[in-house]
Amino acid sequence: MLPAILLVDDEEEILDFLERILKTKYQVFRSPNGREALELLKKEAIQLLVSDVMMPEMDGFELCRIIKSDLVHSHVPVILLTAKNTLQAKIEGLELGADAYIEKPFSKEHLLAQMASLLNNRNMIREYFAGSPLVHIKSMAHSKADERFLEQLNDEICRHIEDLDLDVEKLARIMNMSRITLYRKIKAVSDLTPLELINITRLKKAASLLAEGDHKIYEVANMVGFSSQSNFARNFQKQFNMTPTDYMHAKAEERKNTV
Repeated sequence: MLPAILLVDDEEEILDFLERILKTKYQVFRSPNGREALELLKKEAIQLLVSDVMMPEMDGFELCRIIKSDLVHSHVPVILLTAKNTLQAKIEGLELGADAYIEKPFSKEHLLAQMASLLNNRNMIREYFAGSPLVHIKSMAHSKADERFLEQLNDEICRHIEDLDLDVEKLARIMNMSRITLYRKIKAVSDLTPLELINITRLKKAASLLAEGDHKIYEVANMVGFSSQSNFARNFQKQFNMTPTDYMHAKAEERKNTV
Protein backbone atom coordinates (compact mmCIF):
# COMPACT_ATOMS: atom_id res chain seq x y z
CA MET A 1 0.00 0.00 0.00
CA LEU A 2 1.29 3.47 -0.87
CA PRO A 3 2.04 5.85 2.04
CA ALA A 4 -0.85 8.26 2.67
CA ILE A 5 0.04 11.95 2.48
CA LEU A 6 -2.00 15.12 2.95
CA LEU A 7 -1.47 18.24 0.82
CA VAL A 8 -2.74 21.54 2.22
CA ASP A 9 -2.92 24.71 0.10
CA ASP A 10 -5.60 27.30 -0.64
CA GLU A 11 -4.56 27.45 -4.31
CA GLU A 12 -6.16 24.64 -6.31
CA GLU A 13 -3.55 24.90 -9.06
CA ILE A 14 -0.80 24.16 -6.53
CA LEU A 15 -2.74 21.17 -5.18
CA ASP A 16 -3.25 19.88 -8.73
CA PHE A 17 0.47 20.24 -9.48
CA LEU A 18 1.54 18.52 -6.26
CA GLU A 19 -0.94 15.69 -6.69
CA ARG A 20 0.25 15.13 -10.25
CA ILE A 21 3.90 14.72 -9.26
CA LEU A 22 3.21 12.67 -6.12
CA LYS A 23 0.34 10.32 -6.99
CA THR A 24 2.56 7.57 -8.42
CA LYS A 25 4.46 7.22 -5.12
CA TYR A 26 1.82 8.18 -2.56
CA GLN A 27 -1.87 7.93 -1.77
CA VAL A 28 -2.75 11.62 -1.97
CA PHE A 29 -5.33 13.45 0.13
CA ARG A 30 -5.81 17.19 -0.24
CA SER A 31 -7.30 20.07 1.70
CA PRO A 32 -7.79 23.78 0.86
CA ASN A 33 -7.12 25.01 4.42
CA GLY A 34 -5.80 24.09 7.85
CA ARG A 35 -9.16 23.53 9.50
CA GLU A 36 -10.28 20.99 6.92
CA ALA A 37 -6.84 19.37 7.12
CA LEU A 38 -7.29 18.77 10.85
CA GLU A 39 -10.68 17.13 10.22
CA LEU A 40 -9.16 14.90 7.54
CA LEU A 41 -6.35 13.86 9.89
CA LYS A 42 -8.99 12.46 12.24
CA LYS A 43 -10.39 10.22 9.50
CA GLU A 44 -7.32 9.00 7.61
CA ALA A 45 -4.02 7.43 8.71
CA ILE A 46 -1.87 10.20 7.21
CA GLN A 47 1.87 9.45 7.24
CA LEU A 48 3.18 12.84 6.08
CA LEU A 49 1.74 16.34 5.58
CA VAL A 50 2.88 19.00 3.10
CA SER A 51 1.41 22.44 3.76
CA ASP A 52 1.65 25.95 2.43
CA VAL A 53 2.32 28.59 5.08
CA MET A 54 0.27 31.54 3.77
CA MET A 55 -3.41 30.49 3.95
CA PRO A 56 -6.61 32.18 5.15
CA GLU A 57 -8.37 31.13 8.38
CA MET A 58 -5.42 29.06 9.66
CA ASP A 59 -1.91 29.40 8.29
CA GLY A 60 0.64 26.61 8.00
CA PHE A 61 2.46 27.67 11.17
CA GLU A 62 -0.69 27.33 13.27
CA LEU A 63 -1.58 24.03 11.59
CA CYS A 64 1.90 22.71 12.37
CA ARG A 65 1.69 23.90 15.99
CA ILE A 66 -1.64 22.15 16.55
CA ILE A 67 -0.48 18.89 14.95
CA LYS A 68 2.76 18.74 16.91
CA SER A 69 1.09 19.50 20.25
CA ASP A 70 -1.73 16.97 19.73
CA LEU A 71 -0.93 13.49 21.08
CA VAL A 72 -2.97 11.71 18.41
CA HIS A 73 -1.18 13.33 15.44
CA SER A 74 2.16 14.58 16.79
CA HIS A 75 4.07 11.78 15.03
CA VAL A 76 3.08 13.03 11.54
CA PRO A 77 6.05 14.65 9.73
CA VAL A 78 5.25 18.17 8.49
CA ILE A 79 6.90 19.86 5.51
CA LEU A 80 6.15 23.59 5.17
CA LEU A 81 6.20 25.25 1.75
CA THR A 82 6.48 29.02 1.64
CA ALA A 83 7.47 32.05 -0.36
CA LYS A 84 8.69 33.57 2.93
CA ASN A 85 12.42 33.11 2.57
CA THR A 86 13.55 35.06 5.63
CA LEU A 87 15.64 33.35 8.28
CA GLN A 88 13.10 34.34 10.94
CA ALA A 89 10.30 32.54 9.04
CA LYS A 90 12.41 29.37 8.83
CA ILE A 91 13.23 29.53 12.53
CA GLU A 92 9.56 30.02 13.40
CA GLY A 93 8.53 26.98 11.37
CA LEU A 94 11.21 24.75 12.89
CA GLU A 95 10.49 25.95 16.42
CA LEU A 96 6.85 24.93 15.95
CA GLY A 97 8.02 21.41 15.13
CA ALA A 98 8.13 21.40 11.33
CA ASP A 99 10.35 18.58 10.06
CA ALA A 100 11.41 20.46 6.92
CA TYR A 101 11.02 23.91 5.40
CA ILE A 102 11.11 24.33 1.61
CA GLU A 103 11.10 27.70 -0.13
CA LYS A 104 8.94 28.45 -3.16
CA PRO A 105 9.60 28.10 -5.99
CA PHE A 106 10.93 24.58 -5.39
CA SER A 107 12.00 21.73 -7.64
CA LYS A 108 9.87 18.60 -7.57
CA GLU A 109 13.07 16.56 -7.17
CA HIS A 110 13.88 18.45 -3.95
CA LEU A 111 10.39 17.89 -2.54
CA LEU A 112 10.37 14.19 -3.48
CA ALA A 113 13.81 13.67 -1.96
CA GLN A 114 12.81 15.44 1.27
CA MET A 115 9.63 13.40 1.62
CA ALA A 116 11.40 10.10 0.94
CA SER A 117 14.17 11.02 3.38
CA LEU A 118 11.76 11.76 6.23
CA LEU A 119 9.83 8.51 5.75
CA ASN A 120 12.96 6.37 5.25
CA ASN A 121 14.69 7.81 8.31
CA ARG A 122 11.68 7.02 10.45
CA ASN A 123 11.60 3.45 9.14
CA MET A 124 15.31 3.03 9.96
CA ILE A 125 14.75 4.32 13.50
CA ARG A 126 11.85 1.88 13.98
CA GLU A 127 13.94 -1.05 12.77
CA TYR A 128 16.84 -0.03 15.01
CA PHE A 129 14.52 0.12 18.04
CA ALA A 130 12.94 -3.26 17.32
CA GLY A 131 16.22 -5.08 16.70
CA SER A 132 18.37 -3.57 19.47
CA PRO A 133 17.85 -5.12 22.94
CA LEU A 134 18.63 -2.06 25.06
CA VAL A 135 17.42 0.83 22.87
CA HIS A 136 14.60 2.70 24.63
CA ILE A 137 11.21 3.22 23.01
CA LYS A 138 11.74 7.01 23.25
CA SER A 139 14.23 6.73 20.38
CA MET A 140 11.21 6.71 18.04
CA ALA A 141 9.84 10.03 19.34
CA HIS A 142 9.80 12.96 16.91
CA SER A 143 8.08 15.49 19.16
CA LYS A 144 7.70 16.28 22.86
CA ALA A 145 4.15 14.92 22.77
CA ASP A 146 5.43 11.65 21.25
CA GLU A 147 8.16 11.41 23.88
CA ARG A 148 5.72 11.83 26.76
CA PHE A 149 3.33 9.30 25.24
CA LEU A 150 6.01 6.67 24.59
CA GLU A 151 7.53 7.09 28.04
CA GLN A 152 4.14 6.64 29.72
CA LEU A 153 3.35 3.68 27.45
CA ASN A 154 6.64 1.98 28.32
CA ASP A 155 6.17 2.65 32.05
CA GLU A 156 2.66 1.19 32.07
CA ILE A 157 3.64 -1.94 30.13
CA CYS A 158 6.58 -2.49 32.50
CA ARG A 159 4.32 -1.90 35.51
CA HIS A 160 2.00 -4.67 34.31
CA ILE A 161 4.66 -6.82 32.67
CA GLU A 162 3.94 -9.95 34.73
CA ASP A 163 0.32 -9.96 33.53
CA LEU A 164 0.18 -12.76 30.95
CA ASP A 165 -3.15 -11.41 29.66
CA LEU A 166 -2.02 -7.83 29.03
CA ASP A 167 -3.50 -6.84 25.67
CA VAL A 168 -4.62 -3.74 23.78
CA GLU A 169 -7.96 -3.60 25.65
CA LYS A 170 -6.29 -3.57 29.07
CA LEU A 171 -3.56 -1.22 27.91
CA ALA A 172 -6.10 1.24 26.48
CA ARG A 173 -7.93 1.34 29.83
CA ILE A 174 -4.64 1.86 31.69
CA MET A 175 -3.63 4.66 29.29
CA ASN A 176 -7.13 6.19 29.49
CA MET A 177 -7.49 6.07 25.71
CA SER A 178 -9.93 4.41 23.35
CA ARG A 179 -8.76 1.11 21.91
CA ILE A 180 -8.84 2.49 18.34
CA THR A 181 -6.91 5.67 19.24
CA LEU A 182 -4.22 3.69 21.08
CA TYR A 183 -3.93 1.17 18.23
CA ARG A 184 -3.58 3.89 15.60
CA LYS A 185 -1.05 5.88 17.62
CA ILE A 186 1.18 2.89 18.35
CA LYS A 187 0.97 1.71 14.74
CA ALA A 188 1.78 5.17 13.39
CA VAL A 189 4.78 5.75 15.65
CA SER A 190 6.31 2.27 15.67
CA ASP A 191 4.74 0.39 12.73
CA LEU A 192 3.90 -2.28 15.32
CA THR A 193 0.57 -3.50 16.63
CA PRO A 194 0.01 -2.98 20.38
CA LEU A 195 0.52 -6.73 21.00
CA GLU A 196 3.80 -6.67 19.07
CA LEU A 197 4.95 -3.65 21.06
CA ILE A 198 3.97 -5.30 24.36
CA ASN A 199 5.97 -8.37 23.33
CA ILE A 200 9.04 -6.32 22.37
CA THR A 201 8.81 -4.35 25.63
CA ARG A 202 8.78 -7.64 27.54
CA LEU A 203 11.85 -8.82 25.61
CA LYS A 204 13.71 -5.52 26.11
CA LYS A 205 13.01 -5.67 29.86
CA ALA A 206 14.30 -9.24 29.79
CA ALA A 207 17.46 -8.10 27.98
CA SER A 208 18.02 -5.47 30.66
CA LEU A 209 17.66 -8.09 33.44
CA LEU A 210 19.91 -10.57 31.62
CA ALA A 211 22.54 -7.86 31.14
CA GLU A 212 22.67 -7.33 34.90
CA GLY A 213 23.52 -11.01 35.38
CA ASP A 214 21.63 -11.41 38.67
CA HIS A 215 18.92 -13.83 37.49
CA LYS A 216 18.68 -17.18 35.74
CA ILE A 217 16.96 -17.28 32.35
CA TYR A 218 13.85 -19.07 33.61
CA GLU A 219 13.51 -16.44 36.36
CA VAL A 220 13.73 -13.62 33.84
CA ALA A 221 11.14 -15.34 31.62
CA ASN A 222 8.70 -15.39 34.54
CA MET A 223 9.51 -11.84 35.57
CA VAL A 224 8.59 -10.41 32.15
CA GLY A 225 5.37 -12.39 31.65
CA PHE A 226 6.29 -15.44 29.54
CA SER A 227 4.53 -18.68 30.36
CA SER A 228 7.57 -20.86 29.62
CA GLN A 229 11.34 -20.54 29.21
CA SER A 230 11.23 -22.20 25.77
CA ASN A 231 8.62 -19.75 24.49
CA PHE A 232 10.66 -16.86 25.88
CA ALA A 233 13.87 -18.15 24.26
CA ARG A 234 12.19 -18.53 20.86
CA ASN A 235 10.78 -15.01 21.00
CA PHE A 236 14.08 -13.52 22.17
CA GLN A 237 16.09 -15.15 19.38
CA LYS A 238 13.55 -14.18 16.74
CA GLN A 239 13.59 -10.54 17.86
CA PHE A 240 17.30 -10.01 18.52
CA ASN A 241 18.99 -12.76 16.43
CA MET A 242 20.66 -14.37 19.45
CA THR A 243 19.61 -16.72 22.22
CA PRO A 244 19.16 -15.44 25.78
CA THR A 245 22.14 -17.60 26.79
CA ASP A 246 24.41 -16.08 24.15
CA TYR A 247 23.24 -12.58 25.06
CA MET A 248 23.85 -13.16 28.77
CA HIS A 249 27.34 -14.53 28.08
CA ALA A 250 28.18 -11.56 25.82
CA LYS A 251 27.10 -9.10 28.52
CA ALA A 252 29.13 -11.02 31.14
CA GLU A 253 32.20 -10.67 28.91
CA GLU A 254 31.54 -6.94 28.54
CA ARG A 255 31.35 -6.53 32.31
CA LYS A 256 34.58 -8.51 32.76
CA ASN A 257 36.39 -6.37 30.19
CA THR A 258 35.29 -3.10 31.78
CA VAL A 259 36.46 -4.03 35.27
